[in-house]
Amino acid sequence: MRRHSVSSPEPAANQGTRNDWATLKTLLPYLWEYKWRVFLALLFLVGAKFANVGVPLVLKALIDHMTIKPGDPQAVLVLPIGILVAYGALRLCTTLFTELREFVFAKVTQSAVRTIALKVFRHLHALSLRFHLNRQTGGMTRDIERGTRGISSLVSYTLYSILPTLVEITLVVGYLVLNYDVWFAVIAISALVIYIAYTIAVTEWRTHFRRTMNDLDSKANIKAIDSLINYETVKYFGNEEYEAKRYDKSLESWETAAVKSQTSLSFLNTGQSLIIATAVTLILWRATQGVIDGTMTLGDLVLVNAFMIQLYIPLNFLGVIYREIKQSMADMERLFSLLDQHREIADAPTAKPLAIHGAEVRFSHVNFSYEAKRQILFDVDFTIPAGTTTAVVGHSGSGKSTLSRLLFRFYDIDSGSITIDGQDLRDVTQASLRKAIGIVPQDTVLFNDTIEYNIAYGKPGATKEEIVAAAKAAYIHDFIESLPDGYASMVGERGLKLSGGEKQRVAIARTLLKNPSLLIFDEATSALDSKSEQAIQAQLKEIAKSRTALVIAHRLSTIADAAQILVLDHGRIVERGTHAQLLEAEGVYAQMWQRQQARKDSPPGSPPASDDVDVRSALA
Repeated sequence: MRRHSVSSPEPAANQGTRNDWATLKTLLPYLWEYKWRVFLALLFLVGAKFANVGVPLVLKALIDHMTIKPGDPQAVLVLPIGILVAYGALRLCTTLFTELREFVFAKVTQSAVRTIALKVFRHLHALSLRFHLNRQTGGMTRDIERGTRGISSLVSYTLYSILPTLVEITLVVGYLVLNYDVWFAVIAISALVIYIAYTIAVTEWRTHFRRTMNDLDSKANIKAIDSLINYETVKYFGNEEYEAKRYDKSLESWETAAVKSQTSLSFLNTGQSLIIATAVTLILWRATQGVIDGTMTLGDLVLVNAFMIQLYIPLNFLGVIYREIKQSMADMERLFSLLDQHREIADAPTAKPLAIHGAEVRFSHVNFSYEAKRQILFDVDFTIPAGTTTAVVGHSGSGKSTLSRLLFRFYDIDSGSITIDGQDLRDVTQASLRKAIGIVPQDTVLFNDTIEYNIAYGKPGATKEEIVAAAKAAYIHDFIESLPDGYASMVGERGLKLSGGEKQRVAIARTLLKNPSLLIFDEATSALDSKSEQAIQAQLKEIAKSRTALVIAHRLSTIADAAQILVLDHGRIVERGTHAQLLEAEGVYAQMWQRQQARKDSPPGSPPASDDVDVRSALA
């Protein structure tokens, strides 16, 4: 017998524990797929910066050419056509190379965003049901949205702002060192070092404000989405104002964090401006002194001043960019942490597609726990022969629906085995397993799309004729045709525009279209009225004749002709047999049957009987 340790809950996402280098290492392989585009973009970047640095040099030549030296009355000013053309060409090249860089690199950025977003989406679908029962949809979708936007921001800021500025700084400082007094380079480099150190130090200090804002923003979004999803419940209890106050409390906390973030931003901006203003003043002072001393021309003065303007304007913006990059890193951190989530249920390396030969189902001494301290199933052992129907009854919480979840392998069992046609579920691929099983659940949730889309979901790519045939088999075709938009009618969020019975019949049609070998009906007709239930039950019995079926039932009359009926109580099979055999045994099932029959004959207004009491009292 195969035994597996109790599955432990999946670890929480590593919110905020990744460092920036780890985040970048995760991102780089996605960009490297387009390395030739990256190299070409870098060449255009360097070309643009060479052209940009060349503009002040041409401007210096122009001014020097136009300057009349003292004591030279014979000097004649001549229009320097060549210099003017060179000036215009350099201006054009700066813009041209910049646009070419963006044109070449655009696909890299957008492809990386698309690939990562798709990978996260697929990974989330690959995670176990346990993760999705614990997650909060609003906060998670916000993390994905901010994370993908952060990738785009990081890449564009790096290529379009940081690298160009660094290239320009290198060219300018190099020119100053080679052509002018050493103090020009000393002042420029000192200011750069102080500016960068100050920006990094203050930005690191205020990063936690941004993280706090992200957390509070996600929490506020969770409350808003949760409230809107449960709109009807809010209206039932008249709790609109309560929900508004609850949302506002989250917004108030976010507002406090946002004010702190903005205050620290003002402190950062003031310090950066002070450093830049001091450096530019010192540079201009040295250049003016050089002109007075005769060691520099007016063209040199204009050149140095233009260099400083070109250098410090983007450098001032670089501080903003660094803050944005830190924000993007924090946003990406949460996105990539979703990829770090452990896949609790994964296909074995040797897993093979499930081969169906009749679809006999066998639960062999199965024990299962959702949590280590709370066991749900105890030594459950039964067989559903191929082509037959087995029904499971029992009180709420007895483990009936857990059987269907284990058949779909949403969880792995603790010990024992579950097989279909002799193949252990852990030895076959999950895709082939779920393709072979169809389910009509008790709580049907539909996509916010058309009725046609929701039925066709059972078989993507199905023809209209197949969809209509499935709808007719589920006795919902006439209802659909009566709607103004027919099959194109929208069902609303979670199918709220349809009644419970209508949603159930759409779910039945969807499953019929899938045409699975193994059917599971989990209280499949619980939302239907008596007339509809009888019609659907007759159809379901007809469908189940050629298939293996597991029926989880509440109304015993619907499963009276099942080949086998199992009675579950607290995760154990306490009775099994046909309807007639169980009635003859006069045990738990017989008492449940008698109570339901008595309920049919009870006068209106009588308190409803409970099957939960039946099972427990019978076992007492």
